[in-house]
Amino acid sequence: MKKIQMVDLQSQYKKIKETVDKHINDVLDSSTYINGPLVNEFQNDLEDYLDVKHVIPCANGTDALQIAMMGLGLKPGDEVITADFTFAATVEVIALLKLTPVLVDVEPDTFNIDINAIKKAITPKTKAIVPVHLFGQCANMEEILKIVKEHNLYVIEDNAQAIGADYTFTNGKKQKAGTIGNVGTTSFFPSKNLGCYGDGGAIFTNDDDLAHTLRGIVNHGMYKRYYHDVVGVNSRLDSIQAGVLKAKLPHLNDYNNARKKVAEYYNNAFINNPNIITPIISDFTTHVFHQYTLKITNGKRDELHKHLLEKGIPNAIYYPVPLHKQKAYIDERYKEDDFKITNSLTETVISLPMHTELDEEQLVFITKTINDFMN
Repeated sequence: MKKIQMVDLQSQYKKIKETVDKHINDVLDSSTYINGPLVNEFQNDLEDYLDVKHVIPCANGTDALQIAMMGLGLKPGDEVITADFTFAATVEVIALLKLTPVLVDVEPDTFNIDINAIKKAITPKTKAIVPVHLFGQCANMEEILKIVKEHNLYVIEDNAQAIGADYTFTNGKKQKAGTIGNVGTTSFFPSKNLGCYGDGGAIFTNDDDLAHTLRGIVNHGMYKRYYHDVVGVNSRLDSIQAGVLKAKLPHLNDYNNARKKVAEYYNNAFINNPNIITPIISDFTTHVFHQYTLKITNGKRDELHKHLLEKGIPNAIYYPVPLHKQKAYIDERYKEDDFKITNSLTETVISLPMHTELDEEQLVFITKTINDFMN
C-alpha cells in the first residue's frame, strides 16, 4: 500500500503534467509573469464555469475577502456577522479593516452558520453577513438572502472550501456556490479542490459597478498606470499560478466527484458504528467534500487522533479552538451560552484523508483501523 496522505498533490499533478508543464513553460518563454494572457484566459474560463459575470483574480483567499469588503465600502465600526467555527482568515480581515466582527454559532449537523443566531445578532450597526460554506457544502443562502433583504445588508460568501458546489433554491433555480450573494470569494491554496502550486484567490460578482471597483483595488487602485482612483492593495494572481489553474479547471467536476465517491465509501464503512456521526448534507446543496469530517460521540476523539497518527494515517482537527476564544478575537460581548455547538464541535470533530487519489486499499485500511479502535 502506498503511503496515505491527507492530500496527494503529486499524484494528481502526474495525471495533468503535460498541460501544466506547457502552461508554465509558456509563461517562462514569454516572461509575462504578472497579468499575462493565462490570467485572463483562466478568468474567462472560471466565469464560464461558475456562470458569473465577473471573476477578479487576486493573490490569495484572505486578500479576496478583504478586497470584497473594501469594494463594498464598509467603514470602521460597521458590524459584520460570521461563523465562529471556521478558519481565522474570515474574521482576520474584518478586524484588519477596523470593522467589528460579530461571531455567531453554527448548526450541529452541517457546521454552517446558524440562521437563528444571525437573526439574534443583527443590530443597527450590522452591515454585512459572511456565510462560510464550510468543508464543501453551502450555508442556507435562501434564508440568508431573506434576512439581508429585510435589513438592507450585504452578503459576502466565503467559498474557499466549496468551489463547484451547487445550491438549489426552493423554486428549482440553481447557482454555483460563491455566486449567490453580492460578492463571493475563494482561495486557490494548493490543498483546495481547485488549487494552484502556491497562493492564489479570486472574487466573484454579477454587479458591474462593484466588479469595476474591485479590479481597481487589486491593482493599487489603478485603472490607468500611475493614476490611483481608489485606495487599493497589491494583490494579483501571477501567470504561473493561473496556468496551473487553467490546466486543472476542466477537471474540477471530476475531482469533486472523486471526493464524493470517497465520502460514500467512508459513510458506508461507518454506518453501523454507534460512536461515529458521518457528515450530514443539507437538501438544498451538493457537497464537494473539501474535508470529510466525523463527529466522535464517545469522548475518544483525541485518542483516535493519536491512534491514527501512530498507524500512519494522517488526520486533522478543524478547528481545535473557536474564534471567540482565540486571543486575537476575545471580546467581552461574547457569552459561552451563545456558542454551545461550536464549543462541542471543537471537542468532537476529526477530518480524515480526502483527495482525488485515494484508492480502495488505503480506504479499507483507514476505515478498518477506525472501526476497530472505536468498537
